[in-house]
Amino acid sequence: MSGTYLPMLSEASWKECSDDFFDRWNFPNCCGAVDGKHVVIQCPQNAGSLFYNYKKQHSIVLLAICDANYNYLAVDIGAYGGNSDSSIFASSEFGKLLLSGRLGFPPPTNLPNSTIELPYFIVGDAAFPLRSNIMRPFPGRNLQEIQENFNHRLSVARRTIENTFGITVARWRILKSPLCMLPESAENIVKAVVVLHNFLKKHGEQQYTPPGFTDTIDTVGNLVQGEWRTLTDPLQSVPADSISRGHNASRNAFQIRNILAQYVLDNPRYGLNG
Repeated sequence: MSGTYLPMLSEASWKECSDDFFDRWNFPNCCGAVDGKHVVIQCPQNAGSLFYNYKKQHSIVLLAICDANYNYLAVDIGAYGGNSDSSIFASSEFGKLLLSGRLGFPPPTNLPNSTIELPYFIVGDAAFPLRSNIMRPFPGRNLQEIQENFNHRLSVARRTIENTFGITVARWRILKSPLCMLPESAENIVKAVVVLHNFLKKHGEQQYTPPGFTDTIDTVGNLVQGEWRTLTDPLQSVPADSISRGHNASRNAFQIRNILAQYVLDNPRYGLNG
């Protein structure tokens, strides 16, 4: 089923994902949201500290990109939960393709209703590197209005991956407790859950994620939390120091973020999905 419900995406498919993010979450040129979460497992024999994470539990990492409608687009499953010095994102297959510009995004295009040309990208939190094809928030406190607004708008788009993980755990409650099996078997369980999640989103969405089950935004841009949050806690996030940022962001990436920040400040639009 993975070839049907978790296929390799074409340039046209990425463009469709971007259109959905703008229509539903008011963030242009965004093809997906990325995050990493811990899936708790029992302590494997003779594993040492490989799987021992910062929460003092043993885990494997589920790294994923989702679309605007909470479908998984790409996943990397099985990185050591205790591998705090490793480059989880940079060493994943889709991370390598993205960082090298080979994930298949469409060429740069004008932002909606403007003549400003920017590349397509995914959004992530502060754990991920700033690149021309990865947008992350402005760091620090006491930010300027333009930066605060950008961080809010990016957060709204980025919460799609938090919702995707939340729906998954709420519906597949085997993930709420430690998986008492070998790490390889736990990886297979998570892979199956990811594919079945996409299957049910496509063929039984009204039952799987009924209205009100996921987050929405109201007419003034505030987040309205979904019902899934009352049913389960989100999976533990991979902390920022667990994901290699690689080299410093290029000047071009900073310029792209600044241009995008000005565009979203000048183009507010709310009440999209609530």
